[in-house]
Amino acid sequence: MNYYLAVDIGASSGRHILGWKEDGKICVKELYRFPNGVTEHEGSLTWDIAALFSHVKHGIDEALANYPGIVSLSIDTWGVDYVLMKGDSEVLPCYAYRDTRTEKVIPEVHAKIPFEELYRRTGIQFQPFNTIYQLYADKKAGRLDGVSDFLMMPEYLLYKLCGEKSHEYTNATTGGMINAQTGKFDADIIRTLGLPEKLFCELQQPGTKIGTYKGVACVLCATHDTASAVEGIPMDGDEIYISSGTWSLLGVKNPKPITTTESMKANYTNEGGVNYIRYLKNIMGMWLINRLRDELCPGKNFGDIVSEAENDSFNYTVDANDKIFMAPESMKSAFDAKLPEKPKTSAGYFRCAYRSLALTYKKAVEDIENSTGRKYHSIYIVGGGAKNNFLNSLTEQATGKKVIALPIEATALGNLKIQMEAR
Repeated sequence: MNYYLAVDIGASSGRHILGWKEDGKICVKELYRFPNGVTEHEGSLTWDIAALFSHVKHGIDEALANYPGIVSLSIDTWGVDYVLMKGDSEVLPCYAYRDTRTEKVIPEVHAKIPFEELYRRTGIQFQPFNTIYQLYADKKAGRLDGVSDFLMMPEYLLYKLCGEKSHEYTNATTGGMINAQTGKFDADIIRTLGLPEKLFCELQQPGTKIGTYKGVACVLCATHDTASAVEGIPMDGDEIYISSGTWSLLGVKNPKPITTTESMKANYTNEGGVNYIRYLKNIMGMWLINRLRDELCPGKNFGDIVSEAENDSFNYTVDANDKIFMAPESMKSAFDAKLPEKPKTSAGYFRCAYRSLALTYKKAVEDIENSTGRKYHSIYIVGGGAKNNFLNSLTEQATGKKVIALPIEATALGNLKIQMEAR
């Protein structure tokens, strides 16, 4: 039996999932799960990359001890974040995307290259944490002095396993420096910002084998987790998808980028997929729910939270994508600041969050149909949020689309699928 191993890491947890084929279908088994999360370092939000790699390696070694027939492995993570390298040494700390260090440099970046021009070239939505702003903040802080490489998070972890440095296409596109037409780093952007050109190497496509770890091939899947998730969704035709996790990524597969002014104003992004463009919108997602839970009812069962929210009567909503919800000290206070009256119960806050998400999905669907000139009939929801029947029902009511909830490990399935098809 040939086995494959997908290491799928999100902002709050990671998992090692074994995959194999039976009767032409991919079967999966979770072998190892570990926590992840930002840590505070001298007032900044950072990733503990040593702990992260320790978990990655431990899970792989356990898998190899129990399944010696593993053919290959690959790693996917969230996008935009990276590790700076001086040769084989890391430049620390490794900043997390929710840190606010880019706020001061964004106006300077846009003074050099207006965002309208950036969007026309890259098709990537404005987010304060995009790699382009993070790297410019590093430049201003002197952190790029003597740096030989920057590796996106999954490529860094793969490098630590196999010793080979790589730059995978789908993940690179999340950063706002890949030309939407050529699929390569945009040299004009890099030169205009004065970033070291040697850092921006040739991109590799999903399915590329880059090295080995203990005799197992290390393969680049679509290392951006949403790109792998889209590959893992068994869609009937090209319909709308939502990858529902810490973020809700709502989008469609498109044959080419859409970089119109209207698309820019709606803040849609054109990220790389496997032979297509992922035209999508970042929506705040389960981050709202998880932070409310941590504050209002730590450890409470999510099933009870959903049931109580469904039966509550609080009906005000907020803009789920308001920047106030990005990284507030108190999520409850953030909701209070945006509501005409405060919910009387914790269930009211959760009800507000779920209903607000559904309405944000509705607006996103309308924008997609306007931009693509197509009408869609279904929404495929995967990830943790697919298990939430209340939110699924609200989404169906708000959008008027048939919701097909697939509580599957879509990201791991896409990761495994690409490995199995690698040459």
